[in-house]
Amino acid sequence: MHTLPDEPRVPEQQQATAVMNLRFEDVSQTGRVMLDALPHGLGPAIWGKLISGSPIEALMSAQGVIPILTRLIIEGGEGPIAAREPLRLRGLYQLAHTEDAAAEVNRLILAMWLSASARRSRTYGPPPPGAGEQIQVGRVFAEHVFTRPFAEAGARKVLRFESPDLPAVPPDRYAWRSPEALMGLPEGAEPLDVEPTLDPIPVAFGLDHTDGNQHVNSLVYPRLFAEAALRRLSAQGHGTAVLARRVEIAYRKPCFAGMRARIVLRTFAMGSALGALGAFVPDAPENAASAAPDARAYCYIRTLFEP
Repeated sequence: MHTLPDEPRVPEQQQATAVMNLRFEDVSQTGRVMLDALPHGLGPAIWGKLISGSPIEALMSAQGVIPILTRLIIEGGEGPIAAREPLRLRGLYQLAHTEDAAAEVNRLILAMWLSASARRSRTYGPPPPGAGEQIQVGRVFAEHVFTRPFAEAGARKVLRFESPDLPAVPPDRYAWRSPEALMGLPEGAEPLDVEPTLDPIPVAFGLDHTDGNQHVNSLVYPRLFAEAALRRLSAQGHGTAVLARRVEIAYRKPCFAGMRARIVLRTFAMGSALGALGAFVPDAPENAASAAPDARAYCYIRTLFEP
């Protein structure tokens, strides 16, 4: 499994701390923070404190240049903590660029890193060993590509910033990985499926899956994929009293309310952990017994479960 990219050295004005409260359902019965709770910390720590009022926000409002989420990596950390325990957040961001094979700039990147910690505690019952010590409960990495999503098709790509407060091309170079790379088995993984298989339950997206960006929310996909992975693991005879502790998802294009999609997935084992990789693809033809993701996939995903 790929780890989070190393945090870069950035100026103080690109770093911030914040505090975030959890919902009761954000902490599992083992006291570990659920993965889908952690990206919400990007709001108070980075978007609210660092991007708001910055030249990046000015680009968004004045020029329609928007950083679109293209990759999200979430790692769970230690526990237990109580559901009432606030998270201490530390976030930073970096502007960078990618290059093509001819060393020409082909993307401008906004990358974000977030780490979350809390005091070791327990929602119910006696305090756990080490109660009160600060522990890391999770980390997040978010990759965005700047684009003009509301411009005509030929004018959407952004290769330089038109702002007196930003470099035309950020000097840091970013290592790009294709979304399709997530369909490869991680190093050291033992396949449980020979090939990707089609989950038998179609996904019907409704307004409950959407957000203010007018499409399916980015955190809906790992949640639905985890449910499909657990169904597949159960059918193979594996126990499902496991918790998702790492997920990486690469987004290609959004889904919308009213659409139908299918999940193709392949399960694997890594030591004592179980995992799955796959993709959300357009709804397969009726009576299709299997399918494989192709260039039309909406997103690719890989997740790892631990006891």
